[in-house]
Amino acid sequence: MRTIEELLTIVEAGDRVFLRGDLNVPLEDGKITDFNRVSALLPTLESLLSSGCVVTVATHLGRPSGVDPNLSTEPLYRYFAANLSYPVALIEEFPPGPIYQHQVSEQSPGSLLILENLRFSPGEKSNDLEFAKKLASGNQFYVNDAFGCCHRAHASVDAITTLLPSFVGHLIQKELAVLSQIKDHPKRPFWVISGGAKVSDKLGVLNTLSTKLDGVICTGGLANTLLHGQGVDVGSSKIEPESLNEVHQLISGNVEMVLPVDFIAGDQPIEPTETINIRRGDSVPDDFSLFDVGPESISEIQKKLSAAETVFWNGPAGVFETPEFSSGTRELAKFLAKIPGKVVVGGGDSAAAVRQLGLANYFHHVSTGGGAALEFLEGKSLPGLVALSDSVQKDSGPR
Repeated sequence: MRTIEELLTIVEAGDRVFLRGDLNVPLEDGKITDFNRVSALLPTLESLLSSGCVVTVATHLGRPSGVDPNLSTEPLYRYFAANLSYPVALIEEFPPGPIYQHQVSEQSPGSLLILENLRFSPGEKSNDLEFAKKLASGNQFYVNDAFGCCHRAHASVDAITTLLPSFVGHLIQKELAVLSQIKDHPKRPFWVISGGAKVSDKLGVLNTLSTKLDGVICTGGLANTLLHGQGVDVGSSKIEPESLNEVHQLISGNVEMVLPVDFIAGDQPIEPTETINIRRGDSVPDDFSLFDVGPESISEIQKKLSAAETVFWNGPAGVFETPEFSSGTRELAKFLAKIPGKVVVGGGDSAAAVRQLGLANYFHHVSTGGGAALEFLEGKSLPGLVALSDSVQKDSGPR
């Protein structure tokens, strides 16, 4: 893959660059409520603008079915216009056509254009080449810095790389460097914390890393499924018994699996009317589920991880968004933020939790890619990265 550093050695003032970012930010009443994805894109954006490029930033927002004004990129335009010292314009024509081509050609060096939500067109998710041609029109170079989208073969990630000389941005380079270290040469002792509701999503990563792993801290769905397989009462907790064989293969491979010893249970995950503390092996009321790990479990986890050199945390310990079930994740995050070993937080809910707690800066790395990070660690080929590699041989566009 060619890097943005290489691009910056060949661009001239006024050259036009299409930048695919992952600015799928949460919105409330038309305002951005979490700026982390914006901040993650800024190093690449600033590099291009300060070099005099005319940059078109494109992203998706949510999962619209056609055009949805509530998922417009206008809030992103307002943010950039208010916070960047460069000219910023919103492209209202979508899909981009003659008006966009004229507008991009008329911009002064160091200008920023914000494209409308890519998913307003079905051509984005279908990886349609004709839609990609509209995105590429008027541009000379393509930069992908949307790591969280690299596991999707979408038009702005895949097809467009067949049309423009393509480069990888600063954020993706950082993600790949950190995750490659974990996948190939983790410093040991190396532990994975596996949480969240889904078990099957985590097993591929655990199997791939198993020969380098010293142990797995099991919380959430994985813990509930394993305990159920051992005959422990888990009440109405969600389990994936079909995943037990794969989990048992991990155990037989001498990977230590640490299970919770106590729990916070409740009658429902959101706004529970009743919660109780339960020790492992106790009877769980039929209509109750295990929604968080208890304080004794956190204490045991801390003992296991205190000497860890590398930790990959993937998935919260409980239903973190519910106050009654947030203490396990909160205490785990506070502990991990202080240990001397390198802690990498997988994307998704665990990343959201550490950001919400204001602890993100205390970790070695907080990934911006949930599914993309897991698939990369699992050893799968990510369409966005394959496309960037395949584009290496292309000549630069017209100047």
